[in-house]
Amino acid sequence: MNPPPSGSSAAVSAPLPCVPSAESVVRVRDSLQRYGQVHLQLDQCRRNCQSRFVRDHVLVAHAGCPRSTMNNEDEFYDAVTGLDSDESCEGTSEASFKDAIVDHGAEKNNGTIPQENGIKKRRSGLPAPMFSRNNFSVWSILKKCIGLELSKITMPIVFNEPLSFLQRITEYMEHTYLIHKACTLSDSIDRMQAVAAFAVSAVASQWDRTGKPFNPLLGETYELTREDQGFRLISEQVSHHPPISAFHAEGLSQDFLFHGSIYPKLKFWGKSVEAEPKGTITLELLKHKEAYTWSNPFCCVHNVIVGKLWIEQYGTVEIVNHSTGDKCVLNFKPCGMFGKELHRVEGYIQDKSKKKRCVIYGKWTECMWSVDPQVYESHRKNDKKGTTDTKKQKPEEAEVAENEDADDMPEVQETVAVIPGSTLLWRVSPRPPNSAEMYNFTNFTITLNELEPGMEGVLAPTDCRLRPDIRAMENGDMDEASREKERLEEKQRAARKERAKDSEEWSTRWFELATNPYTGSQDWLYTGGYFDRKYTDCPDIY
Repeated sequence: MNPPPSGSSAAVSAPLPCVPSAESVVRVRDSLQRYGQVHLQLDQCRRNCQSRFVRDHVLVAHAGCPRSTMNNEDEFYDAVTGLDSDESCEGTSEASFKDAIVDHGAEKNNGTIPQENGIKKRRSGLPAPMFSRNNFSVWSILKKCIGLELSKITMPIVFNEPLSFLQRITEYMEHTYLIHKACTLSDSIDRMQAVAAFAVSAVASQWDRTGKPFNPLLGETYELTREDQGFRLISEQVSHHPPISAFHAEGLSQDFLFHGSIYPKLKFWGKSVEAEPKGTITLELLKHKEAYTWSNPFCCVHNVIVGKLWIEQYGTVEIVNHSTGDKCVLNFKPCGMFGKELHRVEGYIQDKSKKKRCVIYGKWTECMWSVDPQVYESHRKNDKKGTTDTKKQKPEEAEVAENEDADDMPEVQETVAVIPGSTLLWRVSPRPPNSAEMYNFTNFTITLNELEPGMEGVLAPTDCRLRPDIRAMENGDMDEASREKERLEEKQRAARKERAKDSEEWSTRWFELATNPYTGSQDWLYTGGYFDRKYTDCPDIY
């Protein structure tokens, strides 16, 4: 750098830079070269250690095992890891699976995995924005189906979202921290409050989610491991007619089990589609030796023919603690004629003597609070005194009620009126700014179909992430998605005909129909073994 000319202001105020000598430049350059060589040696050493770790822990070596005994999955694992093909693989543990993904992904990313504060960074958006539905109408399809079940009706793919229903029910786990919190609480009523908040939070992601998930193919599976949230999950489509999806999640610290089977019964009622989520959900807190069971509320999508689509949840959800006799009754309120109750949830927790211990209130789209029953009743009485008579219908409300073309969505009060002395149980996580362009997905939902580097080599071949029609839709190729969806459905029909021809019954892989030990009803229970990674007898469904 040349000094500024004399007489300039810079010459007066700025100090002259220190110009290094040629000898010092050479010394610095040589030092940098030596450091670079050391860095390369250390990096190579790290890679060698990783390779040996994968050899010792991911692939279980069996000395003397002949090459001919290896199955197709073993050969594929060898190709992925680049290990000696003379060593076969009988399966990997869950810990090994996570290591395999990290190691293989590091190779594809030049030794780096996206991380933030030491936690694996997941994607924050979809590959392509949502396809517009403005020019499509479902009336031509639904007009002959009023009052009928919709599970057997083929809908245009434009009304789907790029997720399988198996991935949709995985959204129950978005607020798993509430389960972990329940595990740490010593009082059973406090635990019930956390469980009730979790039950409400499990349906929060459905707000504004008007896209239909893909119907899972028979035998389709989905797995998810989230170390940051402390759980892993496996689900399977165990029946096609009727469609039944079974799932099983467990804490990585062996602190809880969460499982159930869902049979979503859909009906079309002229201007709306109603979903009745038949099936029992069970949560076991292992440390406390407690089991809770409940069923989800009804879900209704309005204005499927004309007008703006909107969703409400309604019905009574009863959560039972089978160990203590405590019970929580939650009333998901229908919006009513003027929408004052839209999204509202109210309920109470009672002990085994049927004494009310606390009142729970809030919105399933926003937050849940708990308060002492006496405080709640006092607040209600005062609130009634301060309200005006609303029995008479206002003119503008009459116009809404008389609109025969569409059930307009009532205006939503964005916040819950908090009663003094209340305790916050749960608050919904904010959605990403561009959520409307991504099917109104939450941050958690956006990651569900992400195919991370190295996954293809270790996932079951039936996993949703490998399903080509969903992948094509996520990438914005609607024509390819439609073709693949039709091909997969035809392949499933052909397989069903072949089984009928041979009088062969379908056999589930990871779940079996048994008796729920807490309710005594029939339920699909996990048989174990999925995370041993033995997939030789998985069906070819894609």
